[in-house]
Amino acid sequence: MKCRICDHEITPFMSFGKMPIANGFLLPDQYDDEYFFELKPAFCEQCYSFQIDDQPDPELMFHDQYAFFSRTSKFMQHHFSEYAAWVCDNHLSGNDLFVVELGSNDGIMLENFAKRGIRHLGVEPSANVAEEARRHGVDTIVRFFGPETATEIVGKHGQADALLAANVMCHIPDLNGIAEGANRLLKQDGVLVFEDPYLGAMIEKSAYDQIYDEHVFMFSAISVANIFDPHGFELIDLLPQETHGGSMRYVLARKGVRAVSPAVTDIVKAEKAAGLHLPETYQHFRENCEASKARLVRLLQEEKAAGRRVVGYGATSKSTTILNYCGIGPDLIEFISDTTPIKQGKYTPGKHIPVKPYAAFAENYPDTALLFAWNHQKEIMQKEGDFAAQGGKWLTHIGDD
Repeated sequence: MKCRICDHEITPFMSFGKMPIANGFLLPDQYDDEYFFELKPAFCEQCYSFQIDDQPDPELMFHDQYAFFSRTSKFMQHHFSEYAAWVCDNHLSGNDLFVVELGSNDGIMLENFAKRGIRHLGVEPSANVAEEARRHGVDTIVRFFGPETATEIVGKHGQADALLAANVMCHIPDLNGIAEGANRLLKQDGVLVFEDPYLGAMIEKSAYDQIYDEHVFMFSAISVANIFDPHGFELIDLLPQETHGGSMRYVLARKGVRAVSPAVTDIVKAEKAAGLHLPETYQHFRENCEASKARLVRLLQEEKAAGRRVVGYGATSKSTTILNYCGIGPDLIEFISDTTPIKQGKYTPGKHIPVKPYAAFAENYPDTALLFAWNHQKEIMQKEGDFAAQGGKWLTHIGDD
């Protein structure tokens, strides 16, 4: 295997086994044609990037039946409103501003720029969520971003003041192409701002469910600096985020154009202290994943032996890794409750557990709920006080017994 960033030879340090498309919720007549690949993470000792060995074709993951809509979470609506305001307050000034977002989904963030009267454009490869964005007044094109798309945008709209992304950059295998596109798209003093689930948080929590087909990379500040440095960009700021169980916002600009925050030095120093640049850290992570798997299967088997009903909460992309890595099927989980209409009435990828509307959970509480959407735990706990009050028990694959 060659590193996608620097072409250095790398070797996967573990395998999560045969894995389906994480968001590939399906009907029984589609089982025979279900796509699988082997999910194997690797660490590059030259540029320090964490990546998966094989990634399915992008068209298998992002298409007109894509099953994730950001605005279903009120917490994320608030988060993206704050994100947009922060960009405006810290990195936009002048007249006739223009902002572009990669993987803009249903327009949840760009809508905030539209309301401010700022010219904007979403670049979204999944047609169904792009159409939802347009319904909310967000200008959106259905494309994958790269140098050619950047040239097309500049020809039609001019160069951009900011290129933004949220939980998208980690999906893109050709980050060198993204960097080249950013160079074409951005004004000389423009900024590239993106946030993604943070490698440091994943390692600390053994949150292996962050690894699935869409997440071809998990970033650290060290790796982001190394990825964009050859293209003339430098990290100028880093802001830790609570989203997705621990994320990081990365701010890059052309070298020497903008001041560098002390946070960059501080966080890089902390990453080195945590060993995020050392291969032995990832061997230890593998051992923790194996222990987490054994613990979760044991807990579910104990629930079944005790005659307790177990239902999953949140048919997330991340749940696909948990279910398939741990070998958990409908024998241990009765169904998974989810509020996303496009998933309801279908079955989970690989293990084929039924996905039912939220009402199926609320109208007949189970004894135990396995919380797959653990990264939204705060929001969910506020909503589900009645479940706990009636003796309901929560499980996650994160943490101790």
